Amino acid sequence: MKSLDDLERAPFGGGVAPAPAPGPEPTPKKSVRDARVDVLRGLALLMIFIDHIPRNTPALFTLHNLGFSDAAEIFVLLAGYSSMIAYGGLFGRAGVRATLMRIAWRCLRIYLFQAGLLLATLVIVRIWMDLTGLTPRFGVAPLLQMGLLPGLLRGLALNALPNYLDILPLYILLLALFPAVYFGMRRGIWGVLALSATLWLAANVDHTLNLPNAAAVDDGWYFNPFAWQFLFVIGAALAVAVRAGDGLLPWRNWAAVVAFAYLAFGLLQGGAWQDWGLPDLRPLAIAAPDKSHVAPLRLLHILALTYLIFSAPALRRLSGSRRLRLLDACGRHSLEIFAAGCLAALIGRILYRTFDPTAPLQIAVNLWGIAAMLGLARILDARAVAARR
Repeated sequence: MKSLDDLERAPFGGGVAPAPAPGPEPTPKKSVRDARVDVLRGLALLMIFIDHIPRNTPALFTLHNLGFSDAAEIFVLLAGYSSMIAYGGLFGRAGVRATLMRIAWRCLRIYLFQAGLLLATLVIVRIWMDLTGLTPRFGVAPLLQMGLLPGLLRGLALNALPNYLDILPLYILLLALFPAVYFGMRRGIWGVLALSATLWLAANVDHTLNLPNAAAVDDGWYFNPFAWQFLFVIGAALAVAVRAGDGLLPWRNWAAVVAFAYLAFGLLQGGAWQDWGLPDLRPLAIAAPDKSHVAPLRLLHILALTYLIFSAPALRRLSGSRRLRLLDACGRHSLEIFAAGCLAALIGRILYRTFDPTAPLQIAVNLWGIAAMLGLARILDARAVAARR
């Protein structure tokens, strides 16, 4: 794996630049977006929307029912990848102070989206409760039990993170830590990975190593940041490796065989066989691996999937296809699309709870939600193109 100095000197997809001639340090070139990241992130956002609606039939065929990991692992790993691409070179081009300000502004923007989603969710659920007399079983239920205003304030302080609204706070924390990850990797990538792995292992051994969450039964963040930071750091290191390899990880037949074999094992072990109406094909009688702490089986699953995706030239070419343009747009406007998906999933949960989740209702909810997310992505993309022109 090359150094971060090599990363900043080389344009994405063009290999590692040769050693510079003696003289002034060249200005790092601006990074080019990796279409694979945006397409994968767009796909993950659609899966998150589908998975966030309990008793939703399409969720039986999303990633979490096809193996050990799910869209959340993809989202966090790609957050580290895109942070390295977006801000790594910016430290050299714009300077430390300007880059830190950009990161701080991004963190603030994510927090404002989190605050808006929390407020909208509390208000919508409160109105639904008044109209129907029903009460939520989870989600923002703990915050509403505290009282609307106290629950809102604790949620805004990130001290009470309800279900379905707990991944953006993790993103804020990880992005705020990115400068430390970046400058640590300038000294040694493997050292940062080793330290990150140690924190992940400690969080898996001692589950009390967590941040407090008044909205959780176990009084901790569902996405334990001490564990999930490992995926973020792996994503940052992946950006270095991919860029050093001319946009691809090195393909090794033995590694591909191992990765495919593990994904097949994950499908057999993690498949929703009973819900699919098929015989149970699980080879081992073990519990599902813990998501909160990214248990080893989940970590290996996402790493196997990542290796195959980022080492296959065909998938790299496919990601630039016009047929995937809407998915690509979802990934490029991930914050707005995530917010739209959260609100669409909230409406879906309310409708499923108020009425029976019949097939026509499920079709309508899923089609409407996905259409809203893709439509918003198209509008935002058109505005971005117009602004550049």
